[in-house]
Amino acid sequence: MFMGEYNHTVDAKGRLIIPSKFRESLGETFVVTKGMDGCLFVYDNQEWKLFEEKLKTLPLTNKEARKFVRFFLAGAAEVEVDKQGRILLPLGLREYAGLEKDVVLIGVGGRVEIWSRERYEAAAAYEDMDEIAEHMSELGLGI
Repeated sequence: MFMGEYNHTVDAKGRLIIPSKFRESLGETFVVTKGMDGCLFVYDNQEWKLFEEKLKTLPLTNKEARKFVRFFLAGAAEVEVDKQGRILLPLGLREYAGLEKDVVLIGVGGRVEIWSRERYEAAAAYEDMDEIAEHMSELGLGI
């Protein structure tokens, strides 16, 4: 299970250091793809295979399902950790997530998210958590 928040930078060549706590679980190679809310999702190979299997069950006859599958698979890239603990983020993924220099990596259970610092700070405003908690309770998640 991934958890925690780490601040790093993307260098001029598009390389990003993956925190050692995350590398331990991700392994030497893993998948990075477009995520929701303008960030990138990072999956270890086992979680990625499970996610792919779920995507395969979506009906091809449903236009939204096709678009959903396309969103996650078209930009997905398998990346490899180098000896310095870095990965090379493909340009298309960096552009999608607005990753220029300062980034935040967060663990959110079964995946890691990579955010531009600016987008993360905007998304991490939690003034409405009481209201959100009520909705989560309606979904069966009691605190």
